[in-house]
Amino acid sequence: MVGHVHSFESFGTVDGPGIRFVLFLQGCPLRCKYCHNPDTWGSGGKAYTADEIAVQVLKYRNYFGDKGGITVSGGEPLLQIDFVTELFTILKAKGIHTCVDTSGITFQKDNPVALEKHEKLLAVTDLFLLDIKHIDDEMCKKLTGKSNENTLAFARYLSEKGKKMWLRQVLVPAWTDSEESLQRTRDFIDTLSGVEKVEVLPYHTLGVVKYKNLGLEYPLEGVETPKKERVAFAKRILTGER
Repeated sequence: MVGHVHSFESFGTVDGPGIRFVLFLQGCPLRCKYCHNPDTWGSGGKAYTADEIAVQVLKYRNYFGDKGGITVSGGEPLLQIDFVTELFTILKAKGIHTCVDTSGITFQKDNPVALEKHEKLLAVTDLFLLDIKHIDDEMCKKLTGKSNENTLAFARYLSEKGKKMWLRQVLVPAWTDSEESLQRTRDFIDTLSGVEKVEVLPYHTLGVVKYKNLGLEYPLEGVETPKKERVAFAKRILTGER
């Protein structure tokens, strides 16, 4: 099985527990206005077999400790679900903790073939980092170009299957930071089991230079990063720690 890889990071510390080998796969169907990796959208990337990536990961296993492992991100990694499943199958056999960072956008609850592929993935995945782009479907379409239907369905699916997940919300001023939408997101989280953590990721502009290099117009020109007080406010609501 060959995967198309954008890049990887050997000592990641923000994409799951502990020290992690983070693999960024190429390709994404979303066009999030705040995306800081527009260079992962299209096809391409460097081709690696699952065995080749596993060899790279295992070089760092002594640094993982009890909590670390591998996180596969993107782009949207589950566009290449068969590759991720094969890679995780190899690494789980070696005792490596496995994690997927996904939007859940590729999930299709009424597609038997897709469900079978996800069943196989779940069997070798320890943790899911699930990005909830926006709880309101129309706002999600405006923000990402796609409905949130598959994302929310995937969250429910993981909950039903008893899988561990961390939910993530990017806090974008005037887009995702209203009290009403934050509370609706919290209400949705309360319907789920298996949620170990809720993370608020403040919007940043570190990817602006990539848009310029690619000749693309930056969609959120002029939008500033959220103030600390607003981030704290969002965290209180989304974590339920008022």
